[in-house]
Amino acid sequence: LKQVFNKDKTFRPKRKFEPGTQRFELHKRAQASLNSGVDLKAAVQLPSGEDQNDWVAVHVVDFFNRINLIYGTICEFCTERTCPVMSGGPKYEYRWQDDLKYKKPTALPAPQYMNLLMDWIEVQINNEDIFPTSVGKSEE
Repeated sequence: LKQVFNKDKTFRPKRKFEPGTQRFELHKRAQASLNSGVDLKAAVQLPSGEDQNDWVAVHVVDFFNRINLIYGTICEFCTERTCPVMSGGPKYEYRWQDDLKYKKPTALPAPQYMNLLMDWIEVQINNEDIFPTSVGKSEE
């Protein structure tokens, strides 16, 4: 378990929703729906009267947190030696391009690719222009 929470790994702590905010309430509602064995289609349906952008943002952040947790449990088994290529099976190889350091699609070992990907996603999620945290700031 100590390895899972090692800061040098790609696992990141969950992004929290501030108690008392609208997004916190939406998150609690989504968690309750998902944990109750309810039909998934009904669980992700936009609640009446809620902003669609806020609802989607809550689910994107929750998905990111869950992926981080899953990856945190397997990252010690996928090293640059054991996973020299980021692939989706023998037919698909993923290459990294960010237009900053990697101007062209670049083959990378899976752990390095995942670190870059998780960092990139975290920057997007923390960008107030994309995921505003204040009520009423979301784009229409």
